[in-house]
Amino acid sequence: MTRLTGSALRVTVYVGENDTWHHKPLYTEIVHRAHAAGLAGASVFRGIEGFGASSLIHTSRLLSLSEDLPVAVVIVDTETRVREFLPQLDELITEGLVTLDHCEVIRYVGRDGTQDTSRGRTGTKGKKSL
Repeated sequence: MTRLTGSALRVTVYVGENDTWHHKPLYTEIVHRAHAAGLAGASVFRGIEGFGASSLIHTSRLLSLSEDLPVAVVIVDTETRVREFLPQLDELITEGLVTLDHCEVIRYVGRDGTQDTSRGRTGTKGKKSL
């Protein structure tokens, strides 16, 4: 079971939805590497509008500009583990923005395979009961 509480470091990687690494989406490669590195977790968020260094606005509101929307990959873990992971981001990110923020984890507990009936969930990966 994964547990993380207290002081932590959040790394956020801002890239374009169409950015790739060896013909795969770049955000996918970042998540897979974070998983392989044993980090506590990673999430990918797709933006609906934004611009970066190119100053070109990308938006989901106009069909012609709905390509290459902004994507943010957010990873939170201890400062030591996040900083150990940064060289991998240096290898992957040729264009984009990487930020680090100190944060406090209030509660983060992974599933341990037991039933949690109070929230209607089982500990079985991929299965959820309402």
